[in-house]
Amino acid sequence: MSTWLNAGVPSTQVAEWAGHSVGVLHQIYAKCIVGQEDAAKQRIAAVLGEAPGG
Repeated sequence: MSTWLNAGVPSTQVAEWAGHSVGVLHQIYAKCIVGQEDAAKQRIAAVLGEAPGG
């Protein structure tokens, strides 16, 4: 599941596939998720039409 999360699959979808709640999923896998903050900021900047770091 950490592979799915690191690939950018939304945690709601991973939790559904795993049969967990999102809370349980985050509690178990929070330390496994890497690089998500930068990717999220880039997606937000792209939607807003801004340069990353905004």
